[in-house]
Amino acid sequence: MTNQKNGVSALGLQRVLGLGSYQTAWSMLHRLRRSMVRPDRDQLSGKVEVDESYVGGPGRFLSHKNPGQMRRWQKNTAKAIVAVAVEVHEPKGFGRIRLRRVPQAAETHLLPFVSEVILPGSIVHTDGSHIYAQLTKRGYVHERSIMAGSDNPAHASMPAVHRVASLLKRWLLGTHQGAVQLHHLDDYLDEYTFRFNRRTSRSRGMLFYRLLEQAVITEPVTYRDIADKNL
Repeated sequence: MTNQKNGVSALGLQRVLGLGSYQTAWSMLHRLRRSMVRPDRDQLSGKVEVDESYVGGPGRFLSHKNPGQMRRWQKNTAKAIVAVAVEVHEPKGFGRIRLRRVPQAAETHLLPFVSEVILPGSIVHTDGSHIYAQLTKRGYVHERSIMAGSDNPAHASMPAVHRVASLLKRWLLGTHQGAVQLHHLDDYLDEYTFRFNRRTSRSRGMLFYRLLEQAVITEPVTYRDIADKNL
């Protein structure tokens, strides 16, 4: 899972390890994904772009509800809203990221996301949505880019969040063939964040060590705990 740049799917892991059960490989990967987020990780700082993106859409996913039975493909037509925060380096380049699935693109969900993942006093760059109007009162320097009527497209005004969202969707479609159930999306977002924030690491061995270090202190879960996870 750590020695390949884009990770591995459950089907790929099943083939490599010669496992007789797809569910075994799938649950192994999900246990590792749950170990990829340190509860004491630092907040983002400096200049940070924040936006929302829709993830998902028409596709298929594997049903895990009946372990031991033949795998079944089911249609997946729903989209999820993912909040995206990206550190922006000057004069160019991106730093760390944070991702979270939110029920709605609303102030009640996005402002708590900003407060949790971004250090107060940082510069937060958003679009012109009223959702972020209270950021200044929460201790942030708020920069806004009004998209309506602007000659600059959204991806030019806020390149960091659009780039990360695009790469995330490409990863889900490429490595995982778009076969991600929305109620498990949070775990995949954690994996993508882990990978992106360590993309410049020159040591795959260190990535393995860090993941193993977290895995041994993470609470154990069963296959049923993961498969029956509610929306």
